[in-house]
Amino acid sequence: MPSRYARLDRFLCQQLSLNRKAVQQLLAARRVRVDGDVARDGQAMIGPFSVVLCDEQVLQANTARYLMLNTPAGIVSATRDARHTTVIDLLTTEPHADLHIAGRLDFNSTGLVLLTNDGRWSRQLSAPENNIRKRYRVTLEKPLTQDYVHAFAEGMFFDFEGITTRPAELVIVSDHVADVWLVEGRYHQIKRMFGRFRNKVLALHRSAIGALELDPALAPGESRRVSPSEILAANPTFSPHKVC
Repeated sequence: MPSRYARLDRFLCQQLSLNRKAVQQLLAARRVRVDGDVARDGQAMIGPFSVVLCDEQVLQANTARYLMLNTPAGIVSATRDARHTTVIDLLTTEPHADLHIAGRLDFNSTGLVLLTNDGRWSRQLSAPENNIRKRYRVTLEKPLTQDYVHAFAEGMFFDFEGITTRPAELVIVSDHVADVWLVEGRYHQIKRMFGRFRNKVLALHRSAIGALELDPALAPGESRRVSPSEILAANPTFSPHKVC
C-alpha cells in the first residue's frame, strides 16, 4: 500500500508498467477513474486510500482502518518484539500487517491504545500543536495534596531534555488516586512528574484520547473497530477517509 501521496501519472506508470505518453493517452481516453470520478489530470495527487480504476480494473482500493484496544499490563506498544507480547499480537481476529500504533503506553501501563493504517490520523493525534488531551487514572503510593494540582498546572522542568512540560490538569479523586490530562507524551512523563514528590506510581491507566473514551465493554486484551464519530471524537479537525 502506498505510504504517502503520489502523482496519478506516476502511480499509473508504476502499476501498469507503461511510459508517461501511454498513461497520458489513457487519461485522455477517460479510461481512468479516481474515487468514482473520471480522471484527466495526471498531475493530480492521490493518497493511500484513493480508489483507482483503469478500464474498471481495480489498481488500488485500500480502506482506512481504526481500532481501539484495552491494553493489559505487561504488553509492549510495538508491532513486533522478540521477547514480549505486543499490542499487535492481541489482535487475533483482525488483519494487522498494515497497522501501526497511534500513541504508545509504557510496558506496565494499561488502557486505551489506538491502532490504524492511516498515518495522517496518527500523526495529528500525537502532534502537540493540536492540543489533543489524553486522560489517565493514576494510583499512587502516598496521599495527594493540592500542591500536586498547582505543580502540574505550572509545568515541570526536566533536566535531561532541558524542557519544561506543558501545563497538565490534575484532579484528585481520592487520597491515593488522581485523574491527569496531558497534551504531550514525554518519556515516562507522569511517573517522573509524581517522582518530584517522591510519590511512586502504582498503576497508570489511559482512559481517553481527546473525547474518545475507552469502551467499558472491552475486557483487557480485547479490541474493536472505531466508528466514524469516534474518529472525530479523538481529533475533531480530522477529515476521515472511507472507513472499513
